[in-house]
Amino acid sequence: MASLRRVKVLLVLNLIAVAGFVLFLAKCRPITTKSGDSFHDIHPRAEVANLTAHGISSIQDAVLKRLSLLEDIVYRQLNGLSKSLGLIEGYGGRGKGGLPATLSPEEEEKAKGPHEKYGYNSYLSEKISLDRSIPDYRPTKCKELKYGKDLPQISIIFIFVNEALSVILRSVHSAVNHTPAPLLKEIILVDDNSDEEELKAPLEEYVNKRYPGLVKVVRNQKREGLIRARIEGWKAATGQVTGFFDAHVEFTAGWAEPVLSRIQENRKRVILPSIDNIKQDNFEVQRYENSAHGYSWELWCMYISPPKDWWDAGDPSLPIR
Repeated sequence: MASLRRVKVLLVLNLIAVAGFVLFLAKCRPITTKSGDSFHDIHPRAEVANLTAHGISSIQDAVLKRLSLLEDIVYRQLNGLSKSLGLIEGYGGRGKGGLPATLSPEEEEKAKGPHEKYGYNSYLSEKISLDRSIPDYRPTKCKELKYGKDLPQISIIFIFVNEALSVILRSVHSAVNHTPAPLLKEIILVDDNSDEEELKAPLEEYVNKRYPGLVKVVRNQKREGLIRARIEGWKAATGQVTGFFDAHVEFTAGWAEPVLSRIQENRKRVILPSIDNIKQDNFEVQRYENSAHGYSWELWCMYISPPKDWWDAGDPSLPIR
């Protein structure tokens, strides 16, 4: 799966190895202490109380120090990948908690060009962490629901063309961070023949090193359009369920389980989650009220108030048909 999961396994193995090694030394070697300029040996069994009081503490300190060192090394290696792209990882920084992010007056001037190019403040996006935290706006009852452990796996498919790299990678990080590992089969990035150089080798190198084996990149040799691009992503998918998303989204905790549960009940269902808004100017996450999705006669997506029987049921965790 993702390298982050491999890192966690390696850290646990290192912790076990270090603890075992230190305990082996404590039990099998005499303890050497210094007295003046000479050294003398003390058999460990003669100092059981001392070992209990001080030895275990020193062992814990050694293990924690070793673990902290390993974490620092791994974090520097992974974070270095994003730094080479001018991007940021971690859970702090601007826009933390889905709050509005801001730029200095000098930065505002630099942001004008990219904003016009992408239709959102891509310069500001580069200053926001790829792992930023966002609020969980689910109704309380939704958070209390329990789901089985046999849910199907999902292949998440992102379609993009000349999207800002930071926005694409934040979508990927968000999907990995907020989808339970057993449920996430893979993430497929479908590039519908983008022109931007950063979306070619830099993007592939990053996802291959950051999430080896988890993220696939599919590239169309000519501009196919949204629907045919989605079909190409579907062809590459190996999960039991496929989910299609824009490449400028952020997932919240608990998004996958209700979706997969509904499809598990009836494989013919097409599920559309409730989607909150990310403001284009400051990346603030804005909650949308409970609503159904529909289309105007011009085929613009629109939000529709749920039907009366849904309101009468008084259960906000129920799906809206």
